[in-house]
Amino acid sequence: MPKVILLPLSGTPADRAAEDVAIALGKGFGAHLVALHVRRDARRDLAALASADMGMGTGLDATLARMEEDADAREKSSEESWRDTCAKAGFKLAETPGTPGPTQEFISEMGEEADYLAEHGRAADLIVVGRQRNSGILNMDLMEAALMDTGRPVLIAPESGTIKLDGTVAIAWKNTREAAGAVAAALPFIGLAKRVIVFSVEESDTPDTVDHSPMRLVRALRWHNANTGSQLLRHETRAPVRVLLEALAKEQCDLLVMGGYGHTRLREAVFGGFTRAVLEDAAIPVLMAH
Repeated sequence: MPKVILLPLSGTPADRAAEDVAIALGKGFGAHLVALHVRRDARRDLAALASADMGMGTGLDATLARMEEDADAREKSSEESWRDTCAKAGFKLAETPGTPGPTQEFISEMGEEADYLAEHGRAADLIVVGRQRNSGILNMDLMEAALMDTGRPVLIAPESGTIKLDGTVAIAWKNTREAAGAVAAALPFIGLAKRVIVFSVEESDTPDTVDHSPMRLVRALRWHNANTGSQLLRHETRAPVRVLLEALAKEQCDLLVMGGYGHTRLREAVFGGFTRAVLEDAAIPVLMAH
């Protein structure tokens, strides 16, 4: 049961979806939410630009002032938005245990966001991140730090909406340790769900290579949630990820659980292909573990 949930905030409107998911989790699990805003180090960034000779020879003071002003605005916006969200949701401010949950706190650091996310994330039970920032593109540095550098499960919020804890949990199953780790991390969600569906994509029609692991998983998960079943998805000529996304929509799933694959720090290995397509296109929260 997650009791300490970390939420990185950028100070932009794109934070809203992740905030909504974190609030729902805090209420559902009676958890403590830790909002983390990492302020850019304007002086260091400016020094790097100047040393790279990127047209920064003049006007350094004015440029630094603008960068500091922007950092101030983002930090202020991040904290004020978080405090307002928590006040409306009835979350009490608490920096030490003892206050009945759900509770919250706001932490500000200065430096590289991915570095501080990794540092604070290792002490959390669960990390909630949004899929988009200002550019509307996945923040791969942040995703990589959350998933690869913390050893903690990561819940990726959808672009809009929140999370339904008493709905349908979908598991994208593959017979690997990464998928098994994701299922273990999802047990608190599985226990609360109305139903659980283990989806596996057919990989071979050869009888002697039939994968029996989905049914083994179903039998085990029924000890946590009796309403657990499985579906074998046949992709034929279509991409497996498209077949999975269609099945999620058809079954009105509320949460997808999947492993984060790859054994190197290369984001193309971790977030390439199937995984990246899911993160970009799935309309529901995705819980991942590596």
